Amino acid sequence: MKVGLIGLPECGKTTLFNALTRANESIHAYGSHKDEVHLGSVPVPDPRFDFCVEVSHPKKIAPATLDITDGGARIDLEEKREKFGADFFAGVRNMDALALILRAFQSEFLPEPGGGLDPRRDAEKIMGELLLADLMVIEGRLERLEKNRILKRQTPAEAAEEQTLLKIKTHLDSLQPIRTLSLTDDDTKAIKSFAFVSAKPLILVANIDEESISQDSPMLSSLRSFAEDQNLPLVEICAKLEMEVSQMDQEEEKEFLSAMGIEEPARDRLIRIAYAALGYISFFTVGEDEVKAWTIRQGTHAVGAAEKIHTDIARTFIRAEVISFDDFHACGGWDESRSAGKMRLEGKDYIVKDGDIVHIRNSKG
Repeated sequence: MKVGLIGLPECGKTTLFNALTRANESIHAYGSHKDEVHLGSVPVPDPRFDFCVEVSHPKKIAPATLDITDGGARIDLEEKREKFGADFFAGVRNMDALALILRAFQSEFLPEPGGGLDPRRDAEKIMGELLLADLMVIEGRLERLEKNRILKRQTPAEAAEEQTLLKIKTHLDSLQPIRTLSLTDDDTKAIKSFAFVSAKPLILVANIDEESISQDSPMLSSLRSFAEDQNLPLVEICAKLEMEVSQMDQEEEKEFLSAMGIEEPARDRLIRIAYAALGYISFFTVGEDEVKAWTIRQGTHAVGAAEKIHTDIARTFIRAEVISFDDFHACGGWDESRSAGKMRLEGKDYIVKDGDIVHIRNSKG
């Protein structure tokens, strides 16, 4: 589950990476150390998981996590113009979701981009490049498929692939990303190897200055309208402030945020949005030895959740003991919920809900 931070030069990607991962990577002027790739794993903030830990007092905890990448998709500068080379798209294709960082802050150390600050313009530019990259891949593949068809060497699988690619090309030609196109299971299977970049979940991140936390601006209003039109999540975050806060200890951070009138760090909200954008939910296993959050796709059946824990548990699955988190919270724990009659026995076809507390009964114990 890899989330890539992408964006134009000097938009604050490494600053945000430090804020999200509580790291302290050096922030260089653009153009130096351009081959560096920063990798970090971050826990997904979840008050439900925290409550499970609080009432269970386990020896070990394992929250859900996301991998964050900075520098894996590089944009070169040539004569002050951005160049989206092969390295950029190769890096993007290796990511599961993209967080597009958009500069919306003034700086005495960094010059404004040509045309001034305009995060909406920057978003349209990069999103257009992603569409164009997919279109170029499709056109190249369609040429080869057409040649095989003319020479009567096209296989049935290639014929199905051609039809799927033609459907996608029509969608891209209308300037719509692949993620907004409804595809059948067969369509998805036919294009799996392409790792199309406009098919990936995308989150817009406006990197604002401290003044914009408490006051609005026309450029942010324009970006919000754009995000709404595109049906994309938008997070407004002051990466510089969040990085400074992330270096504090827990108590100091809590006091600082309280003084600022901020309920939670914006970075926590961004991590949760990224997790949800990937289509993931969490279920929990609780006990004295360990409380663990397990990551599954929405719509996963109980036997699939069991397989996530261990393949042998799925193979010997009998029943799933399930308590909804709301009942678990109201009763104050597993034993209390069970005594109150809140535990249910579910079969293999039960669709696990976000936040379920689950224990798998199997023939091995």
